[in-house]
Amino acid sequence: VSGIYLIIRIFANKKHMNKIILTLALFFVALNATGQDTIFNGKIVNSEYNIYLCMNFYNPSIVVPGQSVFGKLPGYIGTTKSNYVWLITSAKITDKNTASLSLINDYGSEDLTSTLIFNADSTYTLKQEDGATLKIVADRKYVKIPKTIILKRK
Repeated sequence: VSGIYLIIRIFANKKHMNKIILTLALFFVALNATGQDTIFNGKIVNSEYNIYLCMNFYNPSIVVPGQSVFGKLPGYIGTTKSNYVWLITSAKITDKNTASLSLINDYGSEDLTSTLIFNADSTYTLKQEDGATLKIVADRKYVKIPKTIILKRK
């Protein structure tokens, strides 16, 4: 920041200095604000269990492919092995790195709550808190997902 100030001081006269500093400050605030809206927006994956989570917790607008009957949602968890999905029916961002989720399976017969945490190493931790166990269909069998898994952006 002191380097920027030095450059500004060299190339600008005192009359325009305050305008330049204000413009740069607003630019950096805007840049920081836009970065915040990307933590809980996008697709993250767990390669070990072949699952992925599509999400937009800021503006629930995700439509499950082939299952538009559910409308726009905050997101869903799917698998590359089948069409079985868990719908995220509500997502509440509790702090800048944590969201509380409510999920149901696509039959509506099971539900659960979980927490999604954005970690310092840019991975995500999904922790199942209460309710049914998250499971997917792989090779025509149900596979239970551990209570805590790590997901990454791809």
